[in-house]
Amino acid sequence: MAITLVNPAGLPEIDVYRQVSIASGSKLVFVAGQVAWDADGVTVGADDLAAQAEQCYLNVATALAAAGASFDDVAKLNVHVVDWTPDKMPLLLEGIDRAAAKLGFTAGPPATLLGVAALDVPEHLIEVEATAVVD
Repeated sequence: MAITLVNPAGLPEIDVYRQVSIASGSKLVFVAGQVAWDADGVTVGADDLAAQAEQCYLNVATALAAAGASFDDVAKLNVHVVDWTPDKMPLLLEGIDRAAAKLGFTAGPPATLLGVAALDVPEHLIEVEATAVVD
């Protein structure tokens, strides 16, 4: 595996992700921000952050697979959530957990969560982008 995830001493240990990702592979994979579209471009989970988060992660997995990668190869995630407030965290985590269960991965690469005013269309509540490294 090209990615080693670490929580170094001196930094807080976060349940949802590791603080550092050490990449040793030779191919970088950059996945564009994925929103809650199905394969036909129809938004999944209107007004449902958990459903949209799940679909975003499933879409990231599809994009990674096209490059010969999986979530095990992800070095960094960026998550953008419309009108973010901390009380939305349980819904976000629920959606991530559902996707992780379907895909068989344990969430953990370093991640940045950003609150944004809007995304590409009004019905999209979340967008997830990934950077992966594969051997």
